[in-house]
Amino acid sequence: MLEVENLHAFYGKSHVLHGVNFCVEQGQIVALLGRNGSGRSTTAKAIMGLVDAHGQMRWKGQSIIDKKAFEVAWMGIGYVPENREIFPKLTVHQNLMLGLKGKGEKSRWSFDDMYTMFPRLLDRQHTEAGVLSGGEQQMLTLCRTLMGNPELIIIDEPTEGLAPKIVEQVGAFLKTLKQCGVSILLIEQKLTIAMDISDIALVMGHGSIVFNGTPQALKEDNYIRKEWLEV
Repeated sequence: MLEVENLHAFYGKSHVLHGVNFCVEQGQIVALLGRNGSGRSTTAKAIMGLVDAHGQMRWKGQSIIDKKAFEVAWMGIGYVPENREIFPKLTVHQNLMLGLKGKGEKSRWSFDDMYTMFPRLLDRQHTEAGVLSGGEQQMLTLCRTLMGNPELIIIDEPTEGLAPKIVEQVGAFLKTLKQCGVSILLIEQKLTIAMDISDIALVMGHGSIVFNGTPQALKEDNYIRKEWLEV
């Protein structure tokens, strides 16, 4: 579905990504791992047209390298940024409504689906999003993106700063999406959840992919883990 070849990305004159290559197939969870500053978030932003990027990026065979973020979203790629970007003065339900593409686009996901997956959001549906806890805001951002009916979701650090119980809920949510055929590019630092739910593990270092294989192969590769992941 998503093919990335020889991707380079820049912040001004700063060259951040150096020839990144990988793909995400339908129904796959691909974990993009690495230390802070390795280029993981820049990769997500490059796919979404949010940074200056060069190379080849194809979504279902169509080039997206010069597309704007809203065009990429309309093509079926959802994006959950690390900072969540909820609308604090709107209620939970209103935030979910903003995820809908429009009257002409029927989503496979309903408000009831979101509230079933995260009952806490049902309890808070009339509450302003700005007063939610960090975990509740993460649930809301995930669900708001899903309301747009994406075929692929790029999720940047969904478990950052969350309590272990909420991390488990997020992991279960991602597994549910996979069972429904939604592809996921998961940017994550917590190896435990990434290794547990992903089909493919990518390790990034200094703006390049230094490992591409199964989670089991990564577990067995002591050099890669020590050199590029462990503190």
